[in-house]
Amino acid sequence: MNPLLLGGLFDVAKSIIGRIWPDPAQQAEAQMKLLQLQQTGELARLAADTDLAKLQIQTNIEEAKSGSLFIAGWRPFVGWTCGFAFAYAYLLLPFMQFFVFTFGSAETVKQIALLPSLDLAGMLPVLFGMLGLGALRTQEKIKGAEGNR
Repeated sequence: MNPLLLGGLFDVAKSIIGRIWPDPAQQAEAQMKLLQLQQTGELARLAADTDLAKLQIQTNIEEAKSGSLFIAGWRPFVGWTCGFAFAYAYLLLPFMQFFVFTFGSAETVKQIALLPSLDLAGMLPVLFGMLGLGALRTQEKIKGAEGNR
């Protein structure tokens, strides 16, 4: 459930408690029970998120151990694909266009316009995520925490 919605529900519950129990001692006891329920829910959600992250880490470790190209090789494949697409879109294509427009004939200018351009909006978050993971791996290598790779 949405945590913002839960916070609002607990605020409403506190105001209802104040209307139902006019005695301040009873109100305090009911609000304490409500606070315990809220904290228990937050701790349970935090524990579930932590367990999920641990399972993902274990899955990543098992994938990396595999000798199969289709299991352990998909991350390098995605990395190389993103790297080639990035190099093509930001280096190769602009330089080719520059040289053709500067030194080429009208016919070659028409041909260079037919080269595909890549929409990198979907690919860049993947590339940046992988680069972040690569930086963490470099940090591991520097600290000497290298595994058997």
